Amino acid sequence: MARALLPLLLGSMSLCAASHVDDPSVISMEIQRVSNDSLLWGPYNPGLYFGMRPRIPKSVTVGLMWGNLDDFATAQGSFRHTCEQGDNMKGYGWVEYDARTGGKQVIHDQGNKLDIEIDLVKVPGARNGGNWGARVKGKLRPEAVKAVRTSVVFYATTEDPEGSISLENEPDPQGLVGPVRFKGHSPGLDGFHIELAEGPGTNSPPTEVDPRLLELEDEPATDRALYRVWSYPAEHLWRVKNIFFHALKERFEKIVAHFGTENIPPPWQALTLKPTYGEGNLHVVQKVYEGDFEFNILFSSDSAGRPITSDIVTEKIEEYHNHFGARFDEIFKRQPPFDDAKYEPFARELFSNLLGGIGFFHGTSLVDRSEYPEDDENFWEAAKANREKDLGQMEGPTTLFTSIPSRPFFPRGFLWDEGFHLLPIIEWDVDLTMHILTSWYNLIDDDGWIAREQILGDEARNKVPREFQTQYPHYANPPTLVLVLTKFIEKWHNHTEHVAPSLTDNLAPLLSLMSDYGGNSIHNAILNAADHYLKAIYPLLRRHYFWFRDSQAGEVRAYDRKAFSTKEAYRWRGRAPGYCLTSGIDDYPRAEPPHPGELHVDLISWMGFFARLMEHIAFVLGEHDDRNEYSGHARAIIKNIDDLHWNDEHKCYCDATVDSFEESVHVCHVGYVSIFPFLLGLLPHDSEKLSAILDIVGDPEQLWSPYGLRSLSRQDEFYSKGENYWRGPIWVNMNYLALLRLKEYGSVKGPYQKKAAQLYGELRKNVVENVYKNWVETGFAWEQYEQETGKAKGVQHFLGWTSLVVNIMSMPEAVDVIPMPSVKHDEL
Repeated sequence: MARALLPLLLGSMSLCAASHVDDPSVISMEIQRVSNDSLLWGPYNPGLYFGMRPRIPKSVTVGLMWGNLDDFATAQGSFRHTCEQGDNMKGYGWVEYDARTGGKQVIHDQGNKLDIEIDLVKVPGARNGGNWGARVKGKLRPEAVKAVRTSVVFYATTEDPEGSISLENEPDPQGLVGPVRFKGHSPGLDGFHIELAEGPGTNSPPTEVDPRLLELEDEPATDRALYRVWSYPAEHLWRVKNIFFHALKERFEKIVAHFGTENIPPPWQALTLKPTYGEGNLHVVQKVYEGDFEFNILFSSDSAGRPITSDIVTEKIEEYHNHFGARFDEIFKRQPPFDDAKYEPFARELFSNLLGGIGFFHGTSLVDRSEYPEDDENFWEAAKANREKDLGQMEGPTTLFTSIPSRPFFPRGFLWDEGFHLLPIIEWDVDLTMHILTSWYNLIDDDGWIAREQILGDEARNKVPREFQTQYPHYANPPTLVLVLTKFIEKWHNHTEHVAPSLTDNLAPLLSLMSDYGGNSIHNAILNAADHYLKAIYPLLRRHYFWFRDSQAGEVRAYDRKAFSTKEAYRWRGRAPGYCLTSGIDDYPRAEPPHPGELHVDLISWMGFFARLMEHIAFVLGEHDDRNEYSGHARAIIKNIDDLHWNDEHKCYCDATVDSFEESVHVCHVGYVSIFPFLLGLLPHDSEKLSAILDIVGDPEQLWSPYGLRSLSRQDEFYSKGENYWRGPIWVNMNYLALLRLKEYGSVKGPYQKKAAQLYGELRKNVVENVYKNWVETGFAWEQYEQETGKAKGVQHFLGWTSLVVNIMSMPEAVDVIPMPSVKHDEL
């Protein structure tokens, strides 16, 4: 299937610098060239504890593994590489991070009695992404004994057949002495050098060694760097841990054969590589340390003019640390009561882990483009039978630059989650946000569809059960990226009121402001050419919008439903008994059994929000006919939300279905779905329906809890039943939307202003305090929170939308309540 690609507005381009440029599009392209360079390299394999790669398909990767070698029984299970929920971590992640300059990651590996700190610095000043360096420090945890032996494994791979990496050191059968140096070349990076520096003199190899190993020929020395090289098909290089263990196993079996099972030398000697030299695309260096250790990984682009050194890394660590703290406190200025110093590391870690979870993915994906009609009763049974035939075909490859929900559990792109992820990120770096947004929209196919889950390549598929890998082109997901575009337009509007004219008239001053990757200018550079960005993305966005309208349309006329419009009704495709996975709120109660006549209030609300955004974009781009079209859609949708979904008895919005008499009926389950028009700001501030929604929100027997809003009312028959995923637990993303609306309605004159403002203040405090409490207790942010106790639930290290608490802490403590003016009867 042909893919629709954006013009190279956001591509990496080389332009001749000029002191005066009149064409804003030229400025835009040069901005993006500089921006792309600063974002080229990063820890873009977030499923690894540390995995560096550039945003280039089939390029160079650099990574680390480590494990404990104190005894044979636990050695293999102790090795860390991919982030895993069962790794017995006390907590891990970025405590400071900026995608352009680097940061600090801390890993509390209590299973290995080791804390690891990784300081990453990126140094601009060259083409091809410049230089970068990583300082790796291992510190024994307090419960450890001094004799802890740790195996640390560095590796570098190149997937492109036109690329190469080779060792520069002189081969030695016992291992390498001093820094280990590589040189290489790869398309998009050109020439480069990598150095694995030795570190300080305090590094110690194991002191207890078995001299009997000297009986073996060319036995490696424990105080040297043990190097090995392999050649593997590029698609298998991600299996580096398996390859490494296979090599250890080969040598270990020879040692056992020589000494016998009862007389084996210690694991810190027996579980090491036998050095081999030659050419290949997978290069591994193993070192064994006793106690604390430290070393540097130094990557130098040949285009930089001078290589990065350990001294430069030291200098940049301090510089970037000071800059990050000052900038973070300015952008995410915490408001009372969260201005207390104890919330500072909490806020910085949650945001840094969200940003540090950005990844670059490339590969094929499974897509089933078979026909799956959902117009007949019991349609889900035929769909299930077809899915069991496994009709998916590989498509692509495609690439995606995206943040992720969770490094150990969901290291891939999720359309439903991404719109929420980008709301904190756009406050920090508008340009980075639009790079990510563009990457998502580049996935739109000729029909306007984006797969809701992006599982690109074998490495990504390895983390996903087979039954969930295939994507279906009639399945949607909430279009949350429109939340980000709405914020982008708001920032653009604010920016144009303050930007100096010279910035758009003269390229040289603009580029000089951008020369420091850590400065604010490059983070907001795209705002100087936002109209060009919107013009480029608009055709794809329009195609995506109309795909929703066509593929997710619901039926009004066939069931004699009374509504303002016979067209504006919507239902999620992909329903099954007990589930509506495509809605994003998987097991939230819906009509049972599913029916082709269903209508879903959350989806029509998303479409109303989407139509308003499209109307706004068409207006700023001067697309007047399109604007009128979207305006008509939005007006009809908002009227139909009331006509089709409001239920007077339950005083809330409800899904609709068709009963056995072929009559339309409401299916009311009070919870997130039933307040969706409120969550997306589609209710007038003086609406009586708003009053009823606020009653539900603030009722402890319905949604209100001391920890946040429940996903389902305590009075519902399905409350906390079954899988109990969206049947009670508290989700931060939905609470964030509720806070936005409460703040909005609480600041606008109206009869419900005071009530909204009161709920806002209390809910804000409840949500943040509960996420903070669980972070202190467990060391992690979590996917969801138990509604009766506030305890963490689901996936740990779930930064995703849980990191929205950083935005929430920056909201004002209270909304200013402007009283309604008194009006005399004769003035009416």
